[in-house]
Amino acid sequence: MATKKMSQEQIIAGFQEMRQQQRQFAGKISDIEMDLKEHELVIETLKEVDDDRKCFRLVGGVLVERTVKDVLPALVNNKDQMGKLVESLTKQLEQKGVEINQYREQHNLKIKGEDSKEPEKQDKDSAKSGGVLVAKDS
Repeated sequence: MATKKMSQEQIIAGFQEMRQQQRQFAGKISDIEMDLKEHELVIETLKEVDDDRKCFRLVGGVLVERTVKDVLPALVNNKDQMGKLVESLTKQLEQKGVEINQYREQHNLKIKGEDSKEPEKQDKDSAKSGGVLVAKDS
């Protein structure tokens, strides 16, 4: 099997790469959700304004003058598209989590501090070290 040929460093590097991808998905979701909230705020504000009133919109780094009736439908469409994108990225994030768990099980990876078999011993060791990481001889 290919798993037998992988060194421990390669297995760990693969795991860390998957975790990094998971963090990137989470970061993108967070950024898009912030933009989504900004769009919702602007849409709510523009709904109360006269349709023929001038407003300005930033398009590709250029500020363009439009009317509210021109901008509002575009903002609503963008908001809907962002909502769909958040759903898609959330599904990808969940799938990446499943992949990571499968990878961990396949390669029998344990994360430090996650093992709850010896909580008392862990507490004693952390008290001795005073918050400093130490390597123990086996």
